[in-house]
Amino acid sequence: MPGSTLLLVLDLVGVLAFAVDGALTATRAARLDVIGVITLGVITALGGGILRDLLIGRVPPATFSDWRYLAVAATGGVLVCLFGYRMGRRRVATTLTVLDAAGLSLFAVTGTSTALAAGLGPVQSVLLGGLTAIGGGTLRDVLIGRTPRVLSSGLYAVPALLAAVVVVISAQLTQTDVVGIGSVWAVLAAGLCFTLRMVGVLRRIDLPGPRQPPLH
Repeated sequence: MPGSTLLLVLDLVGVLAFAVDGALTATRAARLDVIGVITLGVITALGGGILRDLLIGRVPPATFSDWRYLAVAATGGVLVCLFGYRMGRRRVATTLTVLDAAGLSLFAVTGTSTALAAGLGPVQSVLLGGLTAIGGGTLRDVLIGRTPRVLSSGLYAVPALLAAVVVVISAQLTQTDVVGIGSVWAVLAAGLCFTLRMVGVLRRIDLPGPRQPPLH
């Protein structure tokens, strides 16, 4: 599969995963109406990519220049409106965790790759890959009045950044631009992020916080 096609596929799969995640969150955590559910799904799916594109001067962002992004994001929200009510509370919680980890992983890869293709350096590309991965979920949490996961879970941004590092290393080793990233490297990077995130959730692993001052 050509690199550009691979990145587009990964991007759209990530969009769908985050759209369903955001829409399901809306039905459970915020109890919004149909328009609100679809809107939150779209924001979750596309927010990180829009922020990345604006920062690298990619105007208009891919979301507005390629109809497939909005179509896939809206489809995810509509699917939740049609079928989400059939899912029990425990099943929803599990689904949200998996979808969030999947979207995080895919966007870390595509965000870093897009930044590299725009001519940014390794460090800047890693940071923008992380921003792409966590941006939409952060906007979702802020809109529903919840502490963003990136601030409350140690193994959220870290797996995304590690996946971004793998993408940058692969580009250096293969001496290709971002669009030339191979499918093996892309799967490896996304798989690393997904695995670390799920292990963090299942094992309740967080990075240590700062030491608290004594009470007296």
